[in-house]
Formats: sequence, structure tokens, C-alpha cells
Amino acid sequence: MWSHLGQTATVWPGRNYPLGASWSEESTNFAVYAPAGTQAWVCLFDDQDVETRYALTERSLGIWHGALPGIAPGTRYGYRVDGPWLPKEGLRFNPHKLLLDPYGQAVSGSFAPHPAAYGYDQADPDQRNLEDSAPHVPRSVVVNDAFDWGEDTPMRRRWRDTVIYEMHVKGMTALHDRVPEELRGTYAGLATPAVTDYLRDLGVTAVELLPVHQFVSEAALVARGTSNYWGYNSIGYFAPHHGYSSSGDRGGQVSEFKRMVKAFHDAGIEVLLDVVYNHTAEAGAEGPTLSFRGLDDRGFYRRVRPGRDRSTSTAAFDDTYWDVTGCGNTVDSSNPLALRMILDSLRYWVTEMHVDGFRFDLMSALTRTGYDIDMHCALLVAIGQDPILRHVKLIAEAWDASMDGYLVGRMPPPWVEWNDQYRDTIRDFWRGHSSGVRLVATRLAGSSDLYADDGRSAYNSVNFVTAHDGFTLRDLVSYDHKHNEDNGEDNRDGTDNNRSWNHGAEGETDDEEIVALRRRQAANLMATLLLSNGVPMITAGDERGRTQRGNNNAYSQDNETSWIDWRPDDAWLDVYEITRTALRLRREHPALRQRHWFEGRPAIRGGPKDLAWLHPSGREMTAADWHDERLSVVSMFVSGAPLRSPGPRGEQQVDKSFLIYLNSDSTPARLELPEQSWVRAGEVVLSTDPDLPVGTPVKVGDRLSLASRSVLVLREA
Repeated sequence: MWSHLGQTATVWPGRNYPLGASWSEESTNFAVYAPAGTQAWVCLFDDQDVETRYALTERSLGIWHGALPGIAPGTRYGYRVDGPWLPKEGLRFNPHKLLLDPYGQAVSGSFAPHPAAYGYDQADPDQRNLEDSAPHVPRSVVVNDAFDWGEDTPMRRRWRDTVIYEMHVKGMTALHDRVPEELRGTYAGLATPAVTDYLRDLGVTAVELLPVHQFVSEAALVARGTSNYWGYNSIGYFAPHHGYSSSGDRGGQVSEFKRMVKAFHDAGIEVLLDVVYNHTAEAGAEGPTLSFRGLDDRGFYRRVRPGRDRSTSTAAFDDTYWDVTGCGNTVDSSNPLALRMILDSLRYWVTEMHVDGFRFDLMSALTRTGYDIDMHCALLVAIGQDPILRHVKLIAEAWDASMDGYLVGRMPPPWVEWNDQYRDTIRDFWRGHSSGVRLVATRLAGSSDLYADDGRSAYNSVNFVTAHDGFTLRDLVSYDHKHNEDNGEDNRDGTDNNRSWNHGAEGETDDEEIVALRRRQAANLMATLLLSNGVPMITAGDERGRTQRGNNNAYSQDNETSWIDWRPDDAWLDVYEITRTALRLRREHPALRQRHWFEGRPAIRGGPKDLAWLHPSGREMTAADWHDERLSVVSMFVSGAPLRSPGPRGEQQVDKSFLIYLNSDSTPARLELPEQSWVRAGEVVLSTDPDLPVGTPVKVGDRLSLASRSVLVLREA
């Protein structure tokens, strides 16, 4: 028991709502949930880092609360909580550990791995560590969150009109020569015209930011001299990560983040956040005590049920953390206060920070009642009925680290999903490893096998061929194997299932033929992605040939391995032009982003089929063709006259019709334009075959030779 804790001024009773630090000119209210705690203090730090502790004497509904007058925005604070020390029962109270406010809106300082930051004695884990952690852990910050949003309102762009660009806040501008040097790698850097104009001109409608919730690096990474670059190690679910702020860490990061969102909105671009609610940076039983563990360890983290396999526990710790995230702990989203925190956090980012949606990392870990997957779990039900959250964009990474956690095709409305089956099918097709074109056609048309049977649309599928996790597009066509040696894990980390092809040489090469083929293959993959039915997601820099030199797990590479190189000398600008052209076609032609499923029959009597699959000879595909494993050419007719979907006032929509050809074979394909009334004449509008450039006219009955490994898109004249 601490005998020297003192109260230096009167603490007003305050209130138990809202949680966190609520500033006003009169006072700041502090409220923190620690139901099994026996004493609690709010601890303020001055500019010399001198700590003053104030006892919170009021407790209601498990929440300790009090108000302090005269507290200025920018004041740093934390909590200390005393109570039982019974680790085997999930009670880990230790007043010697300074705790971040789970509802803190800003964080100052960093986590420096030190024995004092751990609640237990490392020599005897059953005993408390009596060292003060304050010198080694960050503090929360009191924030005045007033901000003039002007006329900024939710954009709510339809899914079928959405094109996602997945980016890292720092990596996007760290090397950008047209962003002021002092703003590179920051929220303010993303708000500059050099970024917003580039994305708008490319055709992007939404950015998906890798985690921006305050995070810390794992002790093992720090010991190796690296850091958690990606940020999937959250510790502050209301705080924008201060490492991306040009405005310091005393609350300026909050207003800077808001200015960034407003700048994107002004450019017509939505902002989506990659969020990590499935685990926290406190890791397993051997991890540090930074926040939740010192407040409500038993309630916030899932435990292994009696008799269940405890193989995830280490030999030194007889604890029962249940881990389906691979990160040491799993947040118990069925716990009322953990659930409340997740929902409050989501609503905060929508209402106060004006973000437009979220991509949930390892969503399956949060869909469990007890230990089993439950599509009617508390979190899904709560979000689905919430009047704010049900209207924002919700994307699930529909798997976790367990065998039973793979849920692609099973998430309920209003969720959409990262479709890794699309990724694998399209990669295999373009590297020549597919068995015919049947599954390829299904993916191009929106993955009806996953989404049509329960009334969802093609836009429940977020299509991608690369993401932050894995090879970049350039590396996908340049490496057969991962090269992760720089991560310091003896190349054991990262997947071996890359479905990649180096085209004859491992890594970068001066062989002009190989380089030309790689660039064409990258363009093929990008064009396929952007012309498929569903929501396309581009990984930042893929459109200009960004390479990680074969590292397919660059989570710890906060350096030029991960940052986008904006110099024009090695940019794959031909791939950029294909990307821009495909996005322009998609934007200008509703035929290429239809809401209804294709039915393979006319939308009106006497009209053409809305979708027809053609053999290279020009006839429609037969059952035998679909089972021909030697066939490596996809020929897709998409009708625009008329569209199955009505216009906004119920009017019939009419667009141009398209013929799309994909040839993944190593030999040219002999194509014959179909002898149908569908298309009389047309022109090439996108091509990766240099002998069939854009503008080439075509007509019914023409015979064309499509180069090996090429894409050709024809539009009705």
C-alpha cells in the first residue's frame, strides 16, 4: 500500500459521464472505469515532468470520477489504481504503474521498454513490481477539441462509386519533394495539394489510412533497433498517433488530423481508418502495463475457459489469456464496458473527427460470443442498429489467427469484406497457374458465389491484388520468394504463399525484356482489378512501381523500404497511365460499376444480354469451354444498352457497351469479334498490347491478334 500518496487540492465530485477527460473553462472532469479497484488517483504532470496526484474519492457504476478546476488544455495526465494483485484471477492492480486514459483524446511521450513498465517482478512474476513506471510510459493529454468544420458534412458516397487507396500516413509523403520538408510524413503533409490533387487526378475516391490510433512499438522490435511501422499495436483508441503530427504532442495532433480530413473532403475524397480493436499493445501476460491491464484486466481481455488448451501461455506465467490475434491478447467485445469503449471510439471518429468509415483488422476475433463465432454477437448487432455507425462505410478483414475464424462471404449487412479469394484467383490467372477461366469469370463479375445467395451485391466484395501485408505490385512480378532478412527474424516471418512470379530473374534486373514483361504484367493486374465488379482497392505506390525489394512483411521497416519514392526516374509511369485510364473509364461508364448482379439475359425484351462470356473464336462459351483447363483467355461482353439498374429517378439508363479481353497465355490469342448485333463498331480504349494502341478502330467480324499476357478493352463507338 502506498503511504505517501497525497491530495494537494480539493477535488470536486464531478460526474461519471462522459468517460475520459472533459475540459471546460471552469474545470476538467476525469472519469475512468476500474470496477474492482479500491483506490484511484488522477496524476498531473507539469512542464518539468513533476507529478501531482489527486485522489478520486467518488465511485459510481464502477467509474472513478472527479473534477479539477483551472486545468489548461495541453495538460498531461494519467491514472494510478490500487486493488487486488491476483494475476491468476485477472486482477493486476499496481499503483506504481502510470496508466493512459482509455478515453484520452491525445497522447504525449513514448513507451520506452524498461522493467519498471511491467506490473510484475520479472524475477518473480507472482509479485508486484514496485518501481515507478512514469519515466518510461506516455501520458494522456487534456484536449479542447473545438474546431471550425465550416460546411463539412458526411460524403456518403455509394459503394459502387468508390475506389479505395490504402496508404500509410508517413510513407505517403516522407520522400515527397513537393511537400514542404517540415510536413513530410504527417497529417498536414497529406493535406497538401501535392497529395490531394494527385489522388483526385488518379481517380481515387477514398483513402484508407493504416492505423492512426495511438500505438507503441513492441519491446522486441525496440531491442532490435526497429519499430512497429504499420501501427497495428494500438493503445489509445480516441487519440490520433502523435508520431504523424507536425504540431507536437500536446493536443495539436487532434486539430491537425481534423484539418487533414477537411482537406480530403474538399478534394472529394473520403477518409477511412484501419482500426485495431481486436487486441492491444499490452500483449500477453508477459507484456507491459500501460492502460487497460491496470484498470480492468479481467473484463477487457478474454481468458481461456477452464479445461481449454492453454498452449498460448508461456512457461513463466500461469495466466489464462486467450489469443486468436497472434498478438498475445484478445479484446473481449462481449464485455459491456469493452463493447462500450469500441462503440464510443467509433462514434467519436465519425462525429468529432468526420471520418467516413472503418476497415476492421482481424474482425473475426471480435465476432465471438464466448469462444465461438457468432454472427449475432453484441458488437455486430450494436453497430447494425446504431443510428450513426450503420450509415458509415464498414469493411471487415473477415478472418483472425484461428482455424475457425475465416468468415469471407459471411459478414452480415451493412458490412463489406476484403476478398482475399479475389486476390488469389487473379494472381494465379496472370502467373499462368489457373485451371481454366471459370473461377476467374466469377471474380470479375463480383464473386456471386460468396455474396449473391443472401441478397448482398457485388459491392460487398472489396477487390484487391495487393495490400500493405505482402508484396507490392512490382515485387509480385519480380520475386518468386520473400526476402525479409532486414526484419531480423531470419526470413521466417511473412507468408510463403505469395502466388508471385519473377518472370525469369529474382529481384531487380537489367534485362530489358524481363523488365518490359514485368511492367506489362503489373499493368494487366491493375487493369483487371479496376475493371472488375466490386470495390477496387489500390495499395499506395503500386501505380508507380513502388518496391520493398522483396520484403513481404515490412511492418518494422520505417525507412525507404516502405516509403513511396516520388522520383520520376524509376517510376513505372506506364502502369500509372493504365491505372488512370482504367479509373477514368470506370468513373465515366456506369456499365463498368453496376449495382445489380449480372443475369446473363437481356435487361429488356429484345435487347442484348447484360453479360455474355465469349470464346476467343467469337461464339458464346459452352459448358465444355468452362471446363477446358487449357483455356487462358477471358472474353467478357458488358452491355450498356440498357443497364439493369435504373437511374436516381427510376429512369432507364443507357451507356456504351464493352468487350474486355484478358490473355494470360504465353502465346498470342487469335480473337474474332462476335457476329452479334450487340456491337457494330468500336475502338480500343485501354490496351497493354503495344500493337493495339488506344484509338484503334474495330468492327464486327474483325480478327485480332492479342499479344501474350495482355489486356484489351474495346468500347462501342
